[in-house]
Amino acid sequence: MSTLQEMINSSGSIVFFGGAGVSTESGIPDFRSADGLYNQKYDVPPETMLSHEYFFSHTDKFYDFYREKMLATDKLPNPAHKKLAELEAAGKLTAVVTQNIDGLHQAAGSKTVYELHGSVYRNTCVRCGKKYDVDYIQSSSGVPHCECGGIIKPDVVLYGEQLDDMTVRGALNAISNCDMLIIAGTSLTVYPAAGFIRYYQGDKLVLINRDATPFDGEADLVIHDSVGKVLSQITV
Repeated sequence: MSTLQEMINSSGSIVFFGGAGVSTESGIPDFRSADGLYNQKYDVPPETMLSHEYFFSHTDKFYDFYREKMLATDKLPNPAHKKLAELEAAGKLTAVVTQNIDGLHQAAGSKTVYELHGSVYRNTCVRCGKKYDVDYIQSSSGVPHCECGGIIKPDVVLYGEQLDDMTVRGALNAISNCDMLIIAGTSLTVYPAAGFIRYYQGDKLVLINRDATPFDGEADLVIHDSVGKVLSQITV
């Protein structure tokens, strides 16, 4: 912890790259751990239900799963989200790059957030492009439709879809220009997001994760613990 604190104290442009493990302490399950979403039993694998093809071929079943498992609008930011917002407000943190779609970084007060996989809070009609908020999705039943009759699709990146180019460019620019990169709560096995680590050129690469990752040997500091527990001990 003292080494992490010293690194933060000597940094002026920190970027935080986070995955599902950042939000588990808010009560949102991750995907790949033993009790994660992908290890639960379903008639159709979650990876299939969360695919572009399945959305358009079984839209009703997609929304049944999506509303039950992916919408977590009642959850609140945890100490990790709050500390990152505090670091940004203090001028230490320049950006958050997240694989999460839950909006908890913004709820905690973070301003510059690159949501690689989109957000449940944004939804768009596939026919006319009209935007809808998450309340509309939650309050509707079955497949939500636009007033034009088109199907409304969540602005989340499904399997088989490309990441948003503008978001990727912003995230890579932030990582390329920061003097400290903190990666937390991610297994670093999902590409292309996991490849973003290659764009960091500095000497303060920190990995905070409950389990080991393929990049532990390349980091300057590795902490195997919960993200919230670690970050809550940082003083700004």
